[in-house]
Amino acid sequence: MLIGVNTFLTDEGISGTALGPALEERGFDSLFLAEHSHIPAARQSPYPGGGELPRVYFRTLDPFVALGSIAAVTDRLILGTGVTLLIQRDVIHTAKEVATLDHISGGRAVFGVGVGWNREEMADHGTDPRTRGALLDEQLAAMTRIWTDDLAEYHGKYIDFDPMYAWPKPVQTPHPPIFIGGGEVAARRAIRLGLGWIPNGVSEAGAVAGQLAEVDGHNVPVTVTAVSPDPAVLDAYAAAGVERVTLRLPTRPEAETLRTLDEFAAVAERYRG
Repeated sequence: MLIGVNTFLTDEGISGTALGPALEERGFDSLFLAEHSHIPAARQSPYPGGGELPRVYFRTLDPFVALGSIAAVTDRLILGTGVTLLIQRDVIHTAKEVATLDHISGGRAVFGVGVGWNREEMADHGTDPRTRGALLDEQLAAMTRIWTDDLAEYHGKYIDFDPMYAWPKPVQTPHPPIFIGGGEVAARRAIRLGLGWIPNGVSEAGAVAGQLAEVDGHNVPVTVTAVSPDPAVLDAYAAAGVERVTLRLPTRPEAETLRTLDEFAAVAERYRG
């Protein structure tokens, strides 16, 4: 089982250019970055984790700019979004960002996407939360056209563009791996679209089988994100055949983060083949 890290990069914690090499030096497989464009001051949507919204949500860096800088100082690290809020983004610009990241990293991009939970954030982008799932389906289909067709066009209910040229194309063929972030609905979308699934990690080893039941029997790659470094939970995911887990890395200054990575590396060592 591959072991990576998931975190919020902000203006207050370790820099991406320090974090990326530190992860490679310690043998981690990947880095997945969270995204929020902004947090509306008048917010009614409850934080899914309960309680007050953590400070990192207000200060997260743009994932593609950050991952681009990390690509320049690493050689092997898989560079993922965990997850991009695609429904709040322009699909043509985002297709170019993903392809550019894959190009400059030599084919190391992984594109995790989700429909989000903050309805006020969506509204500021003109996104209707009632139709965000259908929008995501069309966006992914349109991006695939842009990545794979020299002359790409798409005509749907929400996404519509006439024939266009768009380069660079991704290094990975037919395109970087796509993972759908979320719970059971996301798992069903991944199955239907033939993509991967990124669920949030569970806290008890006994809950792993139940979480993965939705994709049992389907050929769905699974990356479980924001997992605690609990060997019992990690053992359960490994036994269940999960491809990758990413450990939840708190956003802290560089020295503290490096100490945490040393602790994580000691736990992760047992899963390296």
